[in-house]
Amino acid sequence: MKPKTIAIVGAAETTRLGRIPDMSVIGLHADAALNTLADAGLKASDIDGVATAGESPVAIAHYLGIIPTWVDGTQVGGCSFMLHVRHAAAAINEGLCTTVLITHGESGRSRVGGGGGFGGRGGSSLMGQFEAPYGVTGAPSMFTIPALRYMKTYNVSEEDLAWVAVIQREWAARNPRASYRDPITVGDVLSSDMIAWPFRKLMCCLVTDGGGALIVTSAQRARDFPQRPVYVLGTGESVETPMVSQMEDFTTSRAFRVSGKKAFDEAGITHGDVDHLMIYDAFAHLPIYGLEDLGFCAPGQAAGFIRERNTAPGGRLPLNTNGGGLSYMHSGMYGMYALQESVRQMRGIAPAQVPGAKIAVSHGVGGMFGASGTIIFTNEG
Repeated sequence: MKPKTIAIVGAAETTRLGRIPDMSVIGLHADAALNTLADAGLKASDIDGVATAGESPVAIAHYLGIIPTWVDGTQVGGCSFMLHVRHAAAAINEGLCTTVLITHGESGRSRVGGGGGFGGRGGSSLMGQFEAPYGVTGAPSMFTIPALRYMKTYNVSEEDLAWVAVIQREWAARNPRASYRDPITVGDVLSSDMIAWPFRKLMCCLVTDGGGALIVTSAQRARDFPQRPVYVLGTGESVETPMVSQMEDFTTSRAFRVSGKKAFDEAGITHGDVDHLMIYDAFAHLPIYGLEDLGFCAPGQAAGFIRERNTAPGGRLPLNTNGGGLSYMHSGMYGMYALQESVRQMRGIAPAQVPGAKIAVSHGVGGMFGASGTIIFTNEG
């Protein structure tokens, strides 16, 4: 993709976040979509491309009354929406459609009509046959496998993981929509309930209801919309394995490395050009992997980089400025919320706005390091 040929012209989340027991999954998709259409000043009839995960694009198009010429139902976990942005950019550049609506909605907490997510965990799946019989069945128990190996290899402590949660709560304190805003200490994190070693409750993502949506179109049309356009500068995607036990190297994500490099190469930027960074944080170790696999830190150095407050408010690399999945919200597939915060930062309207930010990187994970997507944005057309 040629840089700056694609722009985000609409972005919004559901009217409410957190606990929404009176809305189904498809209702959350629709609420986010309608808010985003209003943000862009568009009607459903203006949309000719639909991409979604957790629901069928057929159902979304029907529910909203959209007649698409292009659809994408890619579903690889929480980073699916990063891949949707990339695929939408390619489709628009190829002339397959002109205006794409990407939607997300999950009743992760209330479980009204299901909670979204992605499949492949049945008894006949690879995970079902070769991991589940040994008790590795949920995200906390799956993610401990690489996390413990990383901690042993690089002498990273529980306190280091706790600092991730503490600093992200500092960002959440500045965000009125965050689920948790009260300050926490390293001691608070380490005294919270043990979930699965080494993860304690405050190292684990929230379980919430909500959603979000984006509208993608050509940069040529971007200035015709009411909001400040946010341009797509670079994109990347990759996958590795559906089984966390089969990772190439437990201390690094191959999918992260491939996706990130592709996006940076396409954008033609260096790490020093990045003003704002979002790294999907379902658990406290993920920002550590992201910082290293994207090339911001050398292997084994990211925990110290965070502990030294480089990613905190006032630091040189603002990270997860909405509070992240640990404190903002996490309905199950968090990638949409990382994208939303990146767009807000580039528009200059984020609650914890990074002054003068011009380039933002939004990086996501799917499954237990099974997939990855990376989108680089700029507000300079």
